[in-house]
Parts: sequence; C-alpha cells; structure tokens
Amino acid sequence: MDLLGILAGLGLLIWLAFRGWSVLLLAPIAALVAALFGGEPLLAHWTQTFMGSAATFIAQFFPIFLLGAVFGKLMDDSGAVSSVADFITRHLGEKRVILAVVLAGAFVTYGGVSLFVAFFVIVPMAQSLFVKASIPRRLLPAAVILGTSTFTMSALPGTPSIQNAIPMPFFGTTPFAAPGLGLVASLVMLGTGLWWLGRAERIARLSGEGYGTDAPSPGEAMANELVRERATATGEFDPAEIAHGQRSQMAAPVLSAATPLVVVVVVNLLMSLVILPRIDTTFLAEARWGGTSLAAVAGVWSVITALAAAIVTAIACNWRRLPSLRKTIDAGANASVLPALSVASLVGFGAVVAALPAFATVRDWVLDMEGGPLVSLAIATNLLAALTGSASGGLTIALDALGNIYMGIAVREGINPALLHRIAVIGSGTLDILPHNGAVVSLLAICGVTHRESYFDIVMVGIATSLLALIAVIVLSTIFGSF
Repeated sequence: MDLLGILAGLGLLIWLAFRGWSVLLLAPIAALVAALFGGEPLLAHWTQTFMGSAATFIAQFFPIFLLGAVFGKLMDDSGAVSSVADFITRHLGEKRVILAVVLAGAFVTYGGVSLFVAFFVIVPMAQSLFVKASIPRRLLPAAVILGTSTFTMSALPGTPSIQNAIPMPFFGTTPFAAPGLGLVASLVMLGTGLWWLGRAERIARLSGEGYGTDAPSPGEAMANELVRERATATGEFDPAEIAHGQRSQMAAPVLSAATPLVVVVVVNLLMSLVILPRIDTTFLAEARWGGTSLAAVAGVWSVITALAAAIVTAIACNWRRLPSLRKTIDAGANASVLPALSVASLVGFGAVVAALPAFATVRDWVLDMEGGPLVSLAIATNLLAALTGSASGGLTIALDALGNIYMGIAVREGINPALLHRIAVIGSGTLDILPHNGAVVSLLAICGVTHRESYFDIVMVGIATSLLALIAVIVLSTIFGSF
C-alpha cells in the first residue's frame, strides 16, 4: 500500500505538471497523497519534511539562481548575447549553419547565460540562417538543444549550470570534478550530435525539403501560460521576465560582449583550484556557521563568486548599452524566484517520498542493481530526472535520498567522489529531455514546431548522445579511475 502511494503521488505530479499545473502547489499535494497512502502524519510531513527539504535547497542554491538570472538579463539587455552569437554565426558562414548555431549556444551557456535567455536570442538568429541555407525548420530545436542543454550543462568541466552545482555539497567536489572524463563526455555528445544533424541535413537536401513556413515570434510563444509553467520547473530563468527591462538599441562590440563570459570561467577556475584551497576556513566548523566545512561550500562559493564578478564585468563593459540598469537587474532578480521555488518544491516532494517506509524497497532495489554503484547512480539520476522532467529536480531528489549512501560506498571502495559527481550530473541530463520537459516544450513553441515534427531529432542529439557519453565515462572510469 505504501509503494502504491508513492506511485500515485508521482503519477499525479507527472500528469498535472504536463497539463500545465503549477509545481508550487502540485508538489506538496502529490507528496501528501503519497503520505496519506502510507498512513503517515500529513501536516508534519508538509511543514517538517517537505518544507525543511525545500528550504535547505533554497538556502544552498538560491544565490546561484539569483546571480545567474541577473547575469543572463544583463547580457541580454546589453546586446552581448546577440553580439557573441552573431559573431560566431557570421564567421562560420552559411555552409556551416548547424555548427554555428550549436557553438553559439554552447559558448553563451558555458559562459553562464541562462538557458531561456539563450533560447530567445539564438532562435531568431538561427531561423534566419536556416532560411538562407534552406535547412528544414524542424531541425532547429535539435541544434539549439545540442548547443545549450547537453555537454555545457552536464559534462564540460567548470560549467556554472545549476545541475553541475547540485552534487558539490553532497560529495565535497568543485565545478571541475573529473575534468578529463568531462571533456571526453563533451566530445562524445558534440561529435555524435553534429554527425546526426549533418546526416539529417544531407537527407533533407537530397529529398528537396526546404525550410518550411514562417514561425511565430518568441514573444507569442511565451504568452502561453502553459509553456511558462512547464518552463519554470526546468530552468533557472522565468521566461515571463524576458520582456521586462529595457534592451539596448546599440550593438555590443564582440570583445565587450565576450569578456564577461570568459570572466565566469576564469574566476570559477581560480576560486576552485587556487584561492579557496589556500584560505583558512577552520572557522566554518563553529556552530554559528552551521558546523560545516570548506568541502561542503567551496563549489557553491566558487560559482557565485564567478557570477558576481561576471555581473560587475558585464556592467562595466556595457555601461552605455544598459539604458535602464535598475529595470534590467530587477527583471533578472524576479526571473530567479519562480524557477528556484519550483525546483525546491520538487525537492520537497522527493524528501517526503524518501521519508516513507516503502522507500526502503526502492532504495534497496537501486543499490542492488547489477554493475556496481556507478551504474546504479547513473540509473537513479536518469529515472528521477525522467519522471520529474527536470534534471535539477531529479538530481537533487536522488542525492537527497541516496547521496550519503553513495558517499559511504565511495569511501569504502576507494571511489573518487569527483567521479560520482560527474556521473550523477551527466545521468540527470539524459532522460530529463522527455516530451514533458519544460525546456523542450518551450523551445518547440519558440521555434514554431511540434513534437511530431522535431522531437525525434531532439531525442537523438539530447538523449542518445548523452547516454553514449554516460556509458563512455562509466567504462573509462572502471578501467582508469577518475581523471
């Protein structure tokens, strides 16, 4: 009966979330349904278990949501994202349109620009390039997904994505965990994804398929509240805030535009590997600081310092191209709230489920899987990300429930925690790209295509390539260990 309650709560969450219900209210209701089947105290689970876990998530990661959204909005309103994307697409030329779109998305997201900000800037540019090159519009979402939502989200060392930050407090790692394996995984994703899109383009040309009809504007797509509700449980930026603030009428020079993106990577690297390891942080063990350690907070500190430095750099480099700085910053700050609370609600739901007696059966099933802890961790993050339609939500639920257990296994068996970090993040970024994923729904709406037209190519570049990369990382780490 308890296990039936978990399935009922999860089914309710998936069904209503896909229909556009707000996760903020839906997640606690689904959690209470699961608790009700288990005969557990409902109010205690809501106020103590659900809210306690959600509050912990907010306390740990809201600074990243906040600074990331502000940085993304500054880069958008100053014209910096457009300038960088335009520079890449112009220099690669019409013969390499798909590569240009992929690399433009990769560069800006690896530099810390929020996913949905990248969508709104890159898609219009990509549409004009696809029209000129007579490439079918149905391939556009897959090209954008490959550049923005695969290797720069989960594999590339140092990426400031929230997914890459989530394992750090659990495993005491940095954003650059297992850098060699991360680079291998990135090359697998990028290489196989480009091969697939190139193949699809060649087939389309041979059959005489052109671009197709015009798509609606991105603004029209985001006017759909259903799209917005799905999007906010997936990314770090509320799409409704895209229209707020004030955009510059002047184009940003590419050097001024790219400098803040470089600052994110450089400061993140210096904080993670040079500065924080040399600072005396023994004071963190005191009760007033929560009795924690540098290992538990260093990763988050590195990312938020990098984003803060990039914000200052973006303002300094683009001061004249930010016509209303206060409005831009306000819009960015507001854009961080709903996504952070939505993911926190998913985490709260996972905490209630993990607290039910029946969850022990699920936990034992996961840990007893064939292939060892690396395989079981990959499967656990995959399944939870798939069920929630959120890489960040699924990853946090998995690590909240099983993170300490896997850390104990790593200590006993001599597994580098950095390896657990990288496998968990890549695992969360595979099956999360199912049809109900908010980023997928939003991107299809922005591009003006349907699941029927474009989803298969998204599967091939978003799911298939990530699964191949995950398998490659597990095989290589089994042979050579973490590197």
